[in-house]
Amino acid sequence: MGKPTLIYFGFTYCPEICPTTLTDIGQWLEKLGPKADRLNVIFITVDPERDTAPQLKRYLSNFDPRIRGLTGSPEAVAATAKAYRIYYSKVPLEGGEYTLDHSTAVYLFDRRGEFVGPIGYGSSPDQALERLRAVLG
Repeated sequence: MGKPTLIYFGFTYCPEICPTTLTDIGQWLEKLGPKADRLNVIFITVDPERDTAPQLKRYLSNFDPRIRGLTGSPEAVAATAKAYRIYYSKVPLEGGEYTLDHSTAVYLFDRRGEFVGPIGYGSSPDQALERLRAVLG
């Protein structure tokens, strides 16, 4: 069996929700202490056009070092998002720029890879920690 896993889908140019969520995850890991090392924590971009591997590395250096970033081709990202039932949509901005609307929950899986449930955006730290401690045993 593997490790329990947290997966969060977002993008590095996200102005608020992604950095807030990644900060929250870092705080959860800190509060778990040594048990946190028994978790896989993965950030998967929904913006592969801009979120190259070097961009993800730079961005994630601002957060807990246990958070690993994944990117891929637009087709691979779309297939992964579909498999996890993640919503995301490109939203055009002025000047040819864009942002993305996307699902905001953190997805929790047990050590067998079975989906346990989401941890909703803005959940209290106590609620999140209770869910994490339950899968860590």
